[in-house]
Amino acid sequence: MPTRSQRLDLIPPYLFSEISKIKAQAIASGADVIDLGIGDPDQPTPPQIINALEISARNPATHRYDESSAGWPVYLDAAAAFYKKHFQVDLDPSKNLLQLIGSKEGLAHLAWAYLDAGDVSIVPNPGYTVYKVNSLMAGAEVYETPLKEQNGFLPQLQDIPTAIAKRAKLFYVCYPHNPTGAVATESFYRELLQFCKEYDILAVNDMAYATVTYDGYNHPTILQQPSGMDLAIEFHSLSKMYNMTGWRLGFAAGNPDAISTLSKLKSNIDSKQFPAIAEAGAYALENLDNEETMKLYHQRRNILVDGLRKIGWNVSSPKASFYIWARVPQPNMTSAEFCGELLKRAHIVAIPGNGYGTEGEGYVRLSLTIVGDKNGERMQEAVDRIAKSGLVPQLASSSS
Repeated sequence: MPTRSQRLDLIPPYLFSEISKIKAQAIASGADVIDLGIGDPDQPTPPQIINALEISARNPATHRYDESSAGWPVYLDAAAAFYKKHFQVDLDPSKNLLQLIGSKEGLAHLAWAYLDAGDVSIVPNPGYTVYKVNSLMAGAEVYETPLKEQNGFLPQLQDIPTAIAKRAKLFYVCYPHNPTGAVATESFYRELLQFCKEYDILAVNDMAYATVTYDGYNHPTILQQPSGMDLAIEFHSLSKMYNMTGWRLGFAAGNPDAISTLSKLKSNIDSKQFPAIAEAGAYALENLDNEETMKLYHQRRNILVDGLRKIGWNVSSPKASFYIWARVPQPNMTSAEFCGELLKRAHIVAIPGNGYGTEGEGYVRLSLTIVGDKNGERMQEAVDRIAKSGLVPQLASSSS
């Protein structure tokens, strides 16, 4: 057999694959494991979406290739309507939108569409690993902006060296943020756009958790800013908003040239999603808010945050996303050591923060998605187990 491409050596072990192995071993031993690890919605896709899929799947017109240039027209129209409803932004489906097979695919392929050897991609640390890995595989260098708790987990643009900025083509950000749950402000987006304009960089905003928000909070988008459509591209996913992770459907929105560039690459790689799935997604975007699932996340957030605070682990309550990002309460343990002990003593899976980058060391990510939980009872069980584990001293250090 021939040797594999050297670019594959740039890929670290996929974090969630390693966690899945540890979890499987615990389950095989007979343990009742509570998984607060991977952020995969545990609630089923709303039945209205499934009904829409069934109707569309019976239409022979959806059984052939989608030969449109940017995506199934009904879906792109629905994405434009979604943007107008939620963000008061007008999008032209023929210029500003592109259908994706999930936002992960689009974020990855954007790196391949723009980056060459000698270019730089600016990525967050901690952050979703897809930005860094695909930038490296495309042959570019990566500059990691450290996201610090004291700065609200926002990159400090003034700290980026001018030499790096001049070589950069892409600047990836993600808000609401995975893994910290941090949110961005309109003023930050304005500063980011000004930075990108000065150095001729494309701002890339990953908004997979756009509508996963609490307490009446509405997260802004970069495209609401006056220069957003000139300098930015934004990625959305139906996975988190509508419990559709397995459906693999998302879209990109923003600058027409960026949309066209990504579309040119994708047209030589994939043939888009099954049109019936796109029509079901269109129904979701135009008609649903997934309110029941959001209410359940809100309940779980309160149970987990209030419960951990009560036992001495001073964690913060996120405005958005379904993650709690907390400092490891044991000062003598690394993130991995703490998560290992948590699994061993309490049979709870959590993600060590260093899996998202060096700046994540000392933190742990806990997800609000928990299989088998109907009304918060499994989340309460998780809190009770953590309390009994002995891993949280009474005066635990503060979190994000």
